[in-house]
Amino acid sequence: MHLMMILIALAVAWWLRSSWKEPQGSWSLRWRRSLFLFLFPPLLIFMTAIAVLFMGPQGNMGGMYSGSISYLLALIYLGIFAILCIKLAFQGWQSVESARNCPLVNLGDRRARLLQTEAMFAGQIGFWHPELVVSEGLLQTLSPNHLQSVLAHEQGHYQYRDTFWFFWLGWVRSCTAWLPNTEPLWQELLVLRELRADSYAALQVDPLVLAESLLLVVSSSPLSSEICCAALGSPNAGDRLEQRVEALLAPPEPTPEAQLHSWHGFMLAFLPLVTVIFHS
Repeated sequence: MHLMMILIALAVAWWLRSSWKEPQGSWSLRWRRSLFLFLFPPLLIFMTAIAVLFMGPQGNMGGMYSGSISYLLALIYLGIFAILCIKLAFQGWQSVESARNCPLVNLGDRRARLLQTEAMFAGQIGFWHPELVVSEGLLQTLSPNHLQSVLAHEQGHYQYRDTFWFFWLGWVRSCTAWLPNTEPLWQELLVLRELRADSYAALQVDPLVLAESLLLVVSSSPLSSEICCAALGSPNAGDRLEQRVEALLAPPEPTPEAQLHSWHGFMLAFLPLVTVIFHS
């Protein structure tokens, strides 16, 4: 019976991920749909594994005998989850330590770590309280107005704690790379993250100046890391560069706050835990 639960969870997860199509609609709609399809399948599998692990290797459920094979599979899967989390956390810690070794500089009312490279880079590096890191190449190349727009964009990443939340989303990506459309959904979430930070910055600086800064930074092949980092020129940003520039030049679209009802669908992923009460 436990093995049947695992197979059903895998089938549902595969079907949901396979249903993803090219994004359409408003920022809010795209964000809710992409986040649901990205998170719900692994959460369902994870909860199923937790339920099987909690019920133990022996017993019966619904009159059907439960063996140890499903218990072992669940244990292995959760173990892989834990190992990948520790690996990513260690890599993130290395990134943070590397940033902290850089000297501090004052950028008006902000302080930042100075990366000694000619490449153009500006990003938040860390977890819940990331640090702003900028490169010498960026400071030497951009005008004060362009630099201010870049800093406003990075403040948007800090405001929404993007480095923290995308660390966990990156963990989910690593754990479910074998599911269909994992990478397209990940790239969609990345570009939506950048659109949100762009929208935040556009309320403080001229959107046209921000668009020019984006073109300058991306065209210089900036340094970047996907782990605990949120940067103006994020990985594969060039693939969605036109989309971001068009969004900056178009009338601003409000960025909605998270609503409780938008998370109701995720509660279905916890249904496997209910089966524990039928186990004996």
